[in-house]
Amino acid sequence: MHDDKLGGGKNLDSILRIPVTIQVVLGSATMPVANLMKLGRGAIVPLDHRVGEPVDVVVNGRIIARGEVVVVEDDNSRFGISLTEIVGPPTNDLNG
Repeated sequence: MHDDKLGGGKNLDSILRIPVTIQVVLGSATMPVANLMKLGRGAIVPLDHRVGEPVDVVVNGRIIARGEVVVVEDDNSRFGISLTEIVGPPTNDLNG
């Protein structure tokens, strides 16, 4: 295969520069709309993840990694994620 057909590494470089949004999911909750409407300032919504459990790192709706929430060393007012697991692509294996 010739890289000339694909424009050499230029196309790959262009793709690698595309920005993506990374989301870190601390957890989720399900509740009836009536309960949602009652929420106000100071309300606490319990999430399905527990303290100390890894959080999900999501790109384009797909979990790509898991990690632990940390405080950014250079800026104590910001959170970061220390990756503990890289999630591989989903398999098509019917046996699980």
